[in-house]
Amino acid sequence: MTTTAAWRAADPAVPGQAAPGAPRRRELAAFLRSRRERITPADVGLPPGLRRRTPGLRREEVAQLAGVGVTWYTWLEQGRRINASVQVLDAIARTLRLDAAERAHLYRLADVPEVPRPAGCAGLEPAVRTILDHLDPLPACVYNGRYDLLAWNSSYAALFPTLVSARPAERNAIWHVFTCTLCHECVQSPETEYPWMVATLRAAFAGHVGEPAWEEFVAALRAASPAFDRMWREHQVAGPGSRTKTFRHPVAGLVRTSTTSMALSGAPEARMVVYTPLDQDSRDKMAWLRDQAGTVAR
Repeated sequence: MTTTAAWRAADPAVPGQAAPGAPRRRELAAFLRSRRERITPADVGLPPGLRRRTPGLRREEVAQLAGVGVTWYTWLEQGRRINASVQVLDAIARTLRLDAAERAHLYRLADVPEVPRPAGCAGLEPAVRTILDHLDPLPACVYNGRYDLLAWNSSYAALFPTLVSARPAERNAIWHVFTCTLCHECVQSPETEYPWMVATLRAAFAGHVGEPAWEEFVAALRAASPAFDRMWREHQVAGPGSRTKTFRHPVAGLVRTSTTSMALSGAPEARMVVYTPLDQDSRDKMAWLRDQAGTVAR
């Protein structure tokens, strides 16, 4: 059963508002705590010690390893209003063993000016829709950073009919996979795909902390899906990239694909995703679904 969305899909023509400082600092504090707690003293060459009351490293241990003051780091992790330079954030990132996506997430939450922040998704150029048409018979679409479905071709509509047929205000991929039973069962390997989707959403969220549309969307999805809420609280972040995905279509059965994600220069937060069949059986099923659907690109 599909849960009614308590949010509205973002208007791609309206840029996001500037995020207030306090919500962003709270998000930064929670992220730092989650990264600190996953590292053990042994990971960084420290003795375990006795009567350790916190998982992972202590705040003073992070400060010592990063070469910053204990009070300063404590304030940073408490979400207080303090300034952090690129050099200091680099030291903290190295200490917490952040990967590239996590490091970029840290900079964006800290509002470091040297790190460019993503702009809102502008209206899609007509050429983008032309490209989608010409990619047929390969399913292809455009998502924004929040997984709102902005455009698609006929092969995509044939492969994902439930999402495409949703009301425009609820046409969001991550909302559907977590709240719609049919969409949830469509994705194979949910134990890896769903955490990855949440991690990419979390990374995009860093550029919109405090914006009502994003805050309401995340709050509504956390309320609608305990699984999403659990993954969201883990503060994992990831960047977009190519993936191998298998879908179970309700009529055609298993369809195996390789997905390629490409940034669009005219809309910095939008990405075109193309699904390439991995075998002849999947290629034949895609062609059959498209012929049966007879839909057009949007």
